[in-house]
Amino acid sequence: MSLASALDKLATFRTNNTRASQETFKNASVIMKTARKLGDDGWAVLEQLLLASVDIGRLDVADQCLRQLSDRFPDSPRVDVLTGIRMEATEPPDVVLQYYEQLLDADSANAAVWKRKISVLRRIGKIEKAVEELSQLLDTFYNDVDGWLELADIYTTCNQYTQALQALSHALLLAPQNPFYVLQFAETAYTAGDLPLALKTFLVFVDMWERDLDSPKGKPPVGVAVRAWMGIKLCSRRLMLSSSPSVSNTPVPKTLNLIEELATERVLAAYSSKGTASRGKAAEGKDVVISWIGAR
Repeated sequence: MSLASALDKLATFRTNNTRASQETFKNASVIMKTARKLGDDGWAVLEQLLLASVDIGRLDVADQCLRQLSDRFPDSPRVDVLTGIRMEATEPPDVVLQYYEQLLDADSANAAVWKRKISVLRRIGKIEKAVEELSQLLDTFYNDVDGWLELADIYTTCNQYTQALQALSHALLLAPQNPFYVLQFAETAYTAGDLPLALKTFLVFVDMWERDLDSPKGKPPVGVAVRAWMGIKLCSRRLMLSSSPSVSNTPVPKTLNLIEELATERVLAAYSSKGTASRGKAAEGKDVVISWIGAR
């Protein structure tokens, strides 16, 4: 493997925020000995290699990377975090937490250290403490979308779906253009039992997916769009069978039958090789859907 191709591959991983530990280790190992001569790109590669080495258990390589980074950046908060990550692989959690506490005592605004501390707390089962720390972090760094998603995930694993929806609402407020956060909100609302809210949010996702992402109109849905249409079908079907209270006071559309028929057509189209499902009333249902969510 050439040096240039390895550098290009690793740069792509960094741009896309892709971990790909095995492949990263394979590509970065070629560069490790010459990293000092590559400037900023070389140090970035060493950091990638360090994290990949920890992931796959090559702690000897991780230690080599950490030594080079520590020599080059002796007072770097980023290297402090990498040191903590390396410690997490072999040291007891109490030792790692003490190390992070010392770093936070020196710089209470070090969000990266704070997040590592929260990660350790969650891993060892101290969920209440992790939620407390994460809430304090978000009070300080409100714009941290990943923090809100982490908080929502913690609540979801604890079956506290209402609190998870509250956390996700902050993520949506900060990144309303991300359809995947909308889909996550819809699925969480469905699990929480707020079917009207789930239905409307699933429809919002479909609208975003087809309009903002330029999805081919008239063609069967694919990927996560199928999940959304299945969610629409489940919500509308259940609401047609029995009324369901909405904690969020989201109104139920009067044309549930058309919405359910449209969702059925879309799901059938996704799983039909010929796509022969009827589109007459389904098209009418789509017009109703668009008018219902248009004022969102």
